[in-house]
Amino acid sequence: MSEATNYRTAESVSPKHPDKLCDQISDAILDAHLAEDPDARVAVDVAGGHGTVFVTGEVTSRATVDVDAIVQRIAGDVEIINRLAPQSTEIAQGVDIGGAGDQGIMIGYATSETPELLPLEVVLARRLNQELYEHWSYDGKTQVTLDGEYIVAVVASFQHASHDELQNVVEVWLDEQTIAPVADDVALHINPAGDWRVGGFDADAGLTGRKLAVDNYGPRIPIGGGAFSGKDPSKVDRSAAYIARKIAVDYLKRRDAHEVFVRLAYAIGYDQPLEATVIVDGIQEQASGYDLTPQGIIDALQLKRPIYEQTARYGHFGQGFDWD
Repeated sequence: MSEATNYRTAESVSPKHPDKLCDQISDAILDAHLAEDPDARVAVDVAGGHGTVFVTGEVTSRATVDVDAIVQRIAGDVEIINRLAPQSTEIAQGVDIGGAGDQGIMIGYATSETPELLPLEVVLARRLNQELYEHWSYDGKTQVTLDGEYIVAVVASFQHASHDELQNVVEVWLDEQTIAPVADDVALHINPAGDWRVGGFDADAGLTGRKLAVDNYGPRIPIGGGAFSGKDPSKVDRSAAYIARKIAVDYLKRRDAHEVFVRLAYAIGYDQPLEATVIVDGIQEQASGYDLTPQGIIDALQLKRPIYEQTARYGHFGQGFDWD
């Protein structure tokens, strides 16, 4: 491998990774509530592992949801501990008048370097993961390192995949993908800890919201810090992150730009953003032309629909969602 000049790396995890299982359970419970009650207040966190799934959080909803059935559909035959409670009245009083459900900073990003308008290393790691998941629909991870535009290293670890079979699929994918050249001395790390058969909740514990960089824009791009899954759109750490992505995409296309960052900030119980900054190819300005109140965001993106479980599989951006 040559001396580093412009290295960047991103990873992706499969839908059967323990953290992603928890994300999907959280969002499936959210979807089930929104399907019956679009005004449901939902904040569901899940911890799972070694035969047990613990569901906790706050739900205020008119819907009747079979939480156990949702968990079993996604996680299989596990013991389920359900500790859901109603939303705090002190939080609700600020949301009821149209205010944000929490304080926080939300980041939006878009770049012209890929069709998905995401960083190249993120797209490559995700596409490879999706390809491998087609062959082995189990727990797995991928990682791609670039030096400039060249792929110089690939890591692939997948449950139930033998080293030789996995390497063959990775090599074919590298030959067939067309968005990045491959270095002559590309390093392949295929099941580098050895072939493995025990994965998912049988091998490791998972938590909702633990794959923040995977869910966002990869490790090069700052994130606000809030997780997405399990939260209804009154929680601006989800809904405002989605509108921030839309603003970034809109400005990128409108200005024919290379890179756009968006920063939004909110206070709990207050409906207007404290900051709405757009940085277009390094030039900062105020975002304009958007209703950035929580209700305005919800209306613009139609966020009271049961659309969230699919976002919890491979990331929340660059997959053709309404905010992309």
